[in-house]
Amino acid sequence: MPRSLALGNGNMLICLDVFGRVKDFYYPYVGLENHTGAEYVHKLGIFVDGHMSWISDQSWSIFIDYQHDTMASAMVAKNTREGITLYFEDVIYNEKNVFLRHIRVENNFDRKRTVKIFFNQQFNISEVNHASTAYYDPDAHAIIHYKGRRVFLVNGRHGEKGFDDFTVGLLGVSGKEGTWKDAEDGELTKNPIEHGSVDSTVGFTLEIEGFASDEVMYWFTATELIHEAIELNEYVLNKKPQHLIETTIDFWYAWAHKRNFTFEGLTPDLIDLFKKSLFIIRTHVDNRGSILASGDSDIMQYGHDAYAYSWPRDGAYVSLALDKAGYNYTAKKFYEFCNKVITPEGYLLHKYRPDHSVGSSWHPWWKNGKKQLAIQEDETALVVVTLWDHYRVSKDLEFIEEIYNSFIKHATEFFCTYVEEKTRLPLPSYDLWEEKHGISTYTACVVYGALNSAAQFARLLGKEDDALRYENRAGELKEAILTHLYNPETKFFDKLVRVNDNGELERDTTIDVSSFYGLYRFGVLDIDEPKMREGASIVYDKLQCKTRIGGIVRYEGDKYFKVSDDTPGNPWFVTTLWMVRYEIARAKNKEDMERIVEKLGWTKSCATSAGMLSEQLNPHTGDPMSVAPLTWSHAEYVLTIIAYLEKMEELGFCSVCYPVREE
Repeated sequence: MPRSLALGNGNMLICLDVFGRVKDFYYPYVGLENHTGAEYVHKLGIFVDGHMSWISDQSWSIFIDYQHDTMASAMVAKNTREGITLYFEDVIYNEKNVFLRHIRVENNFDRKRTVKIFFNQQFNISEVNHASTAYYDPDAHAIIHYKGRRVFLVNGRHGEKGFDDFTVGLLGVSGKEGTWKDAEDGELTKNPIEHGSVDSTVGFTLEIEGFASDEVMYWFTATELIHEAIELNEYVLNKKPQHLIETTIDFWYAWAHKRNFTFEGLTPDLIDLFKKSLFIIRTHVDNRGSILASGDSDIMQYGHDAYAYSWPRDGAYVSLALDKAGYNYTAKKFYEFCNKVITPEGYLLHKYRPDHSVGSSWHPWWKNGKKQLAIQEDETALVVVTLWDHYRVSKDLEFIEEIYNSFIKHATEFFCTYVEEKTRLPLPSYDLWEEKHGISTYTACVVYGALNSAAQFARLLGKEDDALRYENRAGELKEAILTHLYNPETKFFDKLVRVNDNGELERDTTIDVSSFYGLYRFGVLDIDEPKMREGASIVYDKLQCKTRIGGIVRYEGDKYFKVSDDTPGNPWFVTTLWMVRYEIARAKNKEDMERIVEKLGWTKSCATSAGMLSEQLNPHTGDPMSVAPLTWSHAEYVLTIIAYLEKMEELGFCSVCYPVREE
């Protein structure tokens, strides 16, 4: 199930499900730990006219979006049968770790009614469903959940009063379904404490005249110690929860308008998705530098793990988008993160947790009786490439000097030694898609780009010997790519090759869009080279999803979440936007640019109402597949919009379409 909304402040990330319920709650890192997820969810319901209705019931019609140009929800839940409409305004306070909900409860009938609204909390603290405690604190008039150094305080206000009903109890053990069941008769038992696997529920009683409304404020705080939770609760009460919501909305509105983009020629819905993409990206960036691939934990139902990790590849593309959009400070944190986690050998590992520890992996270090390096070399190389882009917009020379030896040179020396003797291509590693071990065209192209970027860094710092060595290796690698990876029979660059024990090349001739993209993105071939034009035709012929949904699949025969055999795979936002950027690079006139705007409309048409972009789509229905949101998808959309604006300036259709200057 895709997430409908993401909210965050760099220490907390909350993802709401399609019913507007808290489904993922990460703290104290963005991506670690998830204190809900799996079967845990914060339920919300109303009791009116003797009926209990949870918001996930089919009787509710729900619309979820962001408020215009800010990181706050604009959710409407309407129940015609019960005659109730709920209007939500949700934020995570940008200064402190508080999630706040402002709910206006509207009575749609012409008579006065008693409406009771219930909030149920299911904290799976530290991702372990035992040894927790929940209790009612009479001094704070709040519910406190805690385990170890994780403390969550729940409170609210109806006018000047707090909740008027509460209970805590067992959840999913000893035959107990949870305290939410206790709410279904409209009254809670006020049990004051429970330990083990626990949940809690609080209720507010509202007397609402016919065709009138009333309001409730609800919040929970996240701290490490109980006294800190109580102090933070007092802070919310003193500052007033509505004030905190308003200042958060103001902050994110200012953040979204940091740069004065003109968006020449773009429709309002495309501009809106651009800003939402930046918000969604920012919610997934931890203040200590890691960048989460996705906070959507439902992928756990289909595999062995979630996407709550920092892949250097995803992080590099996201950081590039942030830099291009003018958020250099945030991007810099990612490069500091990479500088801390790079291995003594000079490469980055598969993925990391937000606390800088190594993430889970399926890449073996021993295969077919032989030792192998269990990495994706493109991940390390891509960080070097995008770091050069970071410098071009930030001009932070001191930072580059600081990490030149520890990261830039360290990684580039690895590129210069991790070389296959016969072909002079990089030695085998896992491909971009994390599936096959060999020498892929994409990886070779990224390494080529990294060598050139490292040479520019070296020359910038007056390290001429380094610059010449890296340039020479880049030239050698380019020749090797053109000699060994181009296949004259397919007229396309091979997905990957392997050198067998006899010294012969074994080729995987699968048409893979990354083989095409890598060539022009990292400067191996010019965009107008005949091989590139021919390659584009092959991509559109072989990888275009020929259904009403459209889009570009990753490669022929892609089986990841594949739903049918009548398509080469599922369309991805990332790969489709790569091809849009290719079209932007080749655009020559206003008509070309207008066609590109139409292509950008595909992305908007496949997004959710709140602008969430999944990893991939069902090729027949367009439904989100795998995780949603995927930060890489949003990064590619941001980069594509910026590429469009840069091209509009280049063609002279506006003077300052893109205000973030590069030199």
